[in-house]
Amino acid sequence: MSYHPAAPTPAAPIEKKSKKWRWILGVPALLIVLSIFANLGDHEPKTTEPVATDSAGAPGAPDAPDAPAVPDAPVVPNASEPEPDAPAALPGIGMPVRDGKFEFTVTNVESGLAAVGDNPYLVEKAQGQFTIVTVSVLNTSNEPKGLSPDSQEMYDAEGRKFSADTSAAIGLDTDVAIWDEINPGNSVSMKVVFDMPVGAVPAEIELHDSMFSRGTRVSLR
Repeated sequence: MSYHPAAPTPAAPIEKKSKKWRWILGVPALLIVLSIFANLGDHEPKTTEPVATDSAGAPGAPDAPDAPAVPDAPVVPNASEPEPDAPAALPGIGMPVRDGKFEFTVTNVESGLAAVGDNPYLVEKAQGQFTIVTVSVLNTSNEPKGLSPDSQEMYDAEGRKFSADTSAAIGLDTDVAIWDEINPGNSVSMKVVFDMPVGAVPAEIELHDSMFSRGTRVSLR
């Protein structure tokens, strides 16, 4: 008995089947790629011209150009409005004023003096020029009160402040030369001397009850 090997089974057409599956898988992939490109084209920004609308929001004609600005009319002050109060004028020579317990009345002003002193042994020469302010002083309190020319101050027309020169007042005929105590109801005459530059114009004197009081001003012009 002889043995004959079985004939080999023919192989399946692998190549053709492989090509067939390539087509089957490739078509959907191609479609997906085409779809992506199509979507990218749809998302491109679109520019459109603005549509003019009227006040109600409906389309209408384009807005007219703005009218030229008209300048505001000048503001005219109301004549009926009261003007701010002017500063009150200072009391002057011969007018009584009060500070603390004293009532002061300036009675005389003399300036441009090169020297002062009624006693020839007590003559005082000025650095510039002397100004003498004579003041009547009344004690309005119910007890004795001290008074000193040294507590008084002078201001010239330029606003400069000057202190009293009590040493120059010693040689003058006055009730209070340096310091004195005035009884209630009594009135005395006080001469206050100021050494000022030549040409300075005395403008105001500030009178004080004491060196610690607020003071009150009197115009000398």
